[in-house]
Amino acid sequence: MTAAQMIFLGFGKYARADKIYALEPITGEERGHGRRTLVWVDGIVEPIVASRTEQTILEDMTDASAVVADVRRGRRGRTVVQHPQLFEE
Repeated sequence: MTAAQMIFLGFGKYARADKIYALEPITGEERGHGRRTLVWVDGIVEPIVASRTEQTILEDMTDASAVVADVRRGRRGRTVVQHPQLFEE
């Protein structure tokens, strides 16, 4: 089983990070309140209209990718904390 992070697209819309394959900024007169980016998702014919910018979505996807990599390596939830005072004599 692989871990998949959900990416918030705005106004209650989400998509799996590993299913997003293209981000297209909306420009011109089509861009407006709640219309910033077209998000192309594998398995969905029409793009999802997101209220967040493509840069913000891409940053979230990058963060999600790092989390998935950590999970696959077994590191999620295992934070190493150094407490030198515990080891002093």
